[in-house]
Amino acid sequence: MHGPDPQYGGVTLLTSPDGGRYPSANSLLISGTESTVLVDPSLEVDRRGGPGADVDLVAVTHAHEDHVAGLHLLPEVPVVVHPAEAAAVRDPEILLAGFGLADAQAGQFRRQLRETFHVSGHRRVDSVDDGAVLDLGRRSVTVVHLPGHTAGHCGFVVEPDGFLFLGDIDLTSFGPYYGDLSSDLDDFVGSIQRLRDVDVRWYGTSHHMGVLDDRQAFLRALDRFAAVIDRRDDTLLQLLRQPRTLEDVVAHRLVYRAHVQLPFVEAVERRTATQHLERLGRLGLVTSTDDGYLAV
Repeated sequence: MHGPDPQYGGVTLLTSPDGGRYPSANSLLISGTESTVLVDPSLEVDRRGGPGADVDLVAVTHAHEDHVAGLHLLPEVPVVVHPAEAAAVRDPEILLAGFGLADAQAGQFRRQLRETFHVSGHRRVDSVDDGAVLDLGRRSVTVVHLPGHTAGHCGFVVEPDGFLFLGDIDLTSFGPYYGDLSSDLDDFVGSIQRLRDVDVRWYGTSHHMGVLDDRQAFLRALDRFAAVIDRRDDTLLQLLRQPRTLEDVVAHRLVYRAHVQLPFVEAVERRTATQHLERLGRLGLVTSTDDGYLAV
């Protein structure tokens, strides 16, 4: 049986029985004396039929389906999100287009967005940028722009509790995801570096990890998470000991295991491979030949 939701000062983590494993995710309920904010209404919020409290505002870390799956239950509640994500929260077709899927995969995923994640868009969406502060009354939420996963991906710092919600910088063994059209590997590396300077009491993630209450444990987890990027570089350099085309690299898979069959896998692998090839090319470690790409 799923136990009571853990609390961290004025922050309640709305956890799912499976620990936030995709397609589920963790949500936050943050209560001040004047208003209450729900962060990332997930499938768990949908499963419960709502967040379990009156909500004055929804804050979304980024416009991915698992972070807005419960939003349809709150059609009149205003939403705030980074400007780069606002259009996708408003319109499911813009959200879908951001994955860069081929037509067949797009049709399949469109059905999943509607049937599994209940994504229908939202009409009351406003923008908040880096450093914006949401005043809840004796409690505040500060927006921290952490791009890379998506262009407008953000974390939130809750004070005076000292709780940082990391969104999908989720410290999992899967590693960083930067497979959307707006994703950027270099930005992700920069966001990871920025987080090394954020000293709070609690670090919460959207998936798996949950909450860490030790800064050194957080930094170690962040190092392990970032190391996945280097491992993908190493895998690619080994593969490119002989010339390979982009299609070869996509088929080899840098991100997903061979058994994973999801509509967005090929698009994510292509976007990820392209960014790593460009990065290694800038470093002088990979060159382009008539036969494809080759490690130097």
